[in-house]
Amino acid sequence: MSNSSSITEFFLLAFTDTRELQLLHFALFLGIYLAALLGNGLVLTAIACNHRLHTPMYFFLLNFALLDLGCISTTVPKAMANSLWDTRAISYTGCAAQVFLFVFLFSAEYSLLTVMAYDHYVAICKPLHYGSLLGSRACAQMAAAAWGSGILNALLQTGNTFSLPLCQGNAVKQFFCEIPQILKLSCSHSYLREVGLVTVSACFASGCFVFIVLSYVQIIRAVLRMPSEQGQHKAFSTCLPHLAVVCLFVSTGAFSYLKPPSISFPFLDLVVAVLYSVVPPVLNPLIYSLRNEELLNSVKKGLSSHQPGLPALCALRQDSAGVQQVVGGYKIRGYFANYTLNSPWDLRACLQGYWEGVVA
Repeated sequence: MSNSSSITEFFLLAFTDTRELQLLHFALFLGIYLAALLGNGLVLTAIACNHRLHTPMYFFLLNFALLDLGCISTTVPKAMANSLWDTRAISYTGCAAQVFLFVFLFSAEYSLLTVMAYDHYVAICKPLHYGSLLGSRACAQMAAAAWGSGILNALLQTGNTFSLPLCQGNAVKQFFCEIPQILKLSCSHSYLREVGLVTVSACFASGCFVFIVLSYVQIIRAVLRMPSEQGQHKAFSTCLPHLAVVCLFVSTGAFSYLKPPSISFPFLDLVVAVLYSVVPPVLNPLIYSLRNEELLNSVKKGLSSHQPGLPALCALRQDSAGVQQVVGGYKIRGYFANYTLNSPWDLRACLQGYWEGVVA
């Protein structure tokens, strides 16, 4: 019988023992949590209520915002409650649930980032096949695969972690239940089993990262061949925030989960945990979603008026015949002259067959 059978609760890391500073931490986390709820809530509302944003890119952003809300809701409220009520305890079941939910949401986010990289690749490098490769059914399947991979990884990691015998007490040196910190409480002879599973997950994560890098190599090559500087700027402004989010996820997650347990820097571990669990859900709506002009306009105006158009690619508005309009860096002449593109690289696929000619 292992010592873990007698553990009924864990004690999380306390930020401070001073009551005034505890209340300050509570207020700080409350502000961060409300900012995340507001930012991601606006993104969800704007995408759900505006039919012009019902495209693959925004569909994946909607899923990403949902995962962000779940991720920060798994860790921050408990930390806020502990600071407010001057306690450190979390039940054994609560700790297991927190580990499962966090690993599930974090893994699903990373898988979704990989899917979003593929979306960008198809949109820029294969625009004429965008509608066929990223139809509504394909998008739903890819999103479901991202969520499903998160659930599978969470089941494996959580089940294996909490089946290990714990011989080093029940004090978790982190403000939430984190697998690397729980592993430090396990008996040395059983530690290698979890290390093997973490290694398998790391290999999967590395494969996703390689896929993302290769996708962006092709994207950059395609963007540099664009004749329009405006088109290049729009493409880079869409892709670079996504790449920044990926780098933040990979660097902080790899540091936390692949760092040898013998190397321990409590303050650094705390900072890294905040960087990958608290900061991204707050900043993602700003650096990734709300920087998008269409999304900002949708948030400001609420529900936009319905316009007939090409499904999932662009909205079409009839204009006077023969008038040239500048759209996405191209001059377009024809009866249907004014198009609003969801992304600059959809131009050729969106307008093919609908105008008399395209002049760069």
